[in-house]
Amino acid sequence: MTHWFHRNPLKATAPVSFNYYGVVTGPAASKICSDLRSSRARLLELFTDLSCNPEMMKNAADSYFSLLQGFINSLDESTQESKLRYIQNFKWTDTLQGQVPSITEDEAKEVHRSLKIAAGIFKHLKESHIPKLITPAEKGRDLEARLIEAYIIQCQAEAQEVTIARAIELKHAPGLIAALAYETANFYQKADHALSSLEPAYSAKWRKYLHLKMCFYTAYAYCYHGQTLLASDKCGEAIRSLQEAEKFYAKAEALCKEYGETKGPGPTVKPSGHLFFRKLGNLVKNTLEKCQRENGFIYFQKVPTEAPQLELKANYGLVEPVPFEFPPPSAHWTPETLAAFDLTKRPKDDSAKPKPEEVVKPVKEPDIKPQKDTGCYIS
Repeated sequence: MTHWFHRNPLKATAPVSFNYYGVVTGPAASKICSDLRSSRARLLELFTDLSCNPEMMKNAADSYFSLLQGFINSLDESTQESKLRYIQNFKWTDTLQGQVPSITEDEAKEVHRSLKIAAGIFKHLKESHIPKLITPAEKGRDLEARLIEAYIIQCQAEAQEVTIARAIELKHAPGLIAALAYETANFYQKADHALSSLEPAYSAKWRKYLHLKMCFYTAYAYCYHGQTLLASDKCGEAIRSLQEAEKFYAKAEALCKEYGETKGPGPTVKPSGHLFFRKLGNLVKNTLEKCQRENGFIYFQKVPTEAPQLELKANYGLVEPVPFEFPPPSAHWTPETLAAFDLTKRPKDDSAKPKPEEVVKPVKEPDIKPQKDTGCYIS
């Protein structure tokens, strides 16, 4: 019956601690809060427990709601509300529209800063610590210079993507958006170049991603550059710029498909299904049609055969890695502490016996699936 009856998604809810410091003044109230916390957690667990039966669900729900009643209604059975009625807010997702993940300005800043910090960490390791390794990094391994450089540049590029989304949302000047997009495309091209000499069996999927992002942001650059040219009454050049945007967008679409079909490490994302990706296609199409109409009615300019050279330089919004330093040694580290480690008593390795190689289990990453695609909306 699972595949017959339609069921909307289960409502998700934010955790509730029922901690009311200063308000709870006795053991009886404290026990109520403790029991509420545990009974709510138990009820939520049963929603996804395949072994749960109706009786278990009813008992758990009765247990929780009997405790919650004191927060809702007066205990004298009157129509008055409990004095605790407004002490606790509960947050739930919407069944049809889901969790609306439109990123707040603070969250966007956190993403932006986190990526810059990550770039700074990679840069610090590359410059200060990797050269000091006892065993040099092997070619194609994580700590090898080409990979670390690619990580640094990719972090910068993705941080600038946040900047571009913000600039578009706030309707900044097309010239600034075009310049930021061009700089971001260059970042992705540099990251791809850093990996170009690696073994394709290991780097092909990563490089497809970098290449498609390069094409995507080149399309963005040509699109917004075309708007700038139109505003300067250079309609013929604007049309040619938009035609180039159309070409690079088509390349990005093709690369999205190739990326999805390429085998390699890491989960496969689906940028072509994202609203932010699809919106560019519509923007390019509509802007090109507008330019062609204007040229047919007003400007009558010749469309150049060569695409305009993008020599754009962004004066604002460029990302640099945040300098990183490891924290100072703990205060517990004293000469006496260090002296307590006696390396002369270290057991000698028995090199005659081969040691089994330790198996490291992979990290099971959560499958994060946004419930509503808002196209990178930043509120």
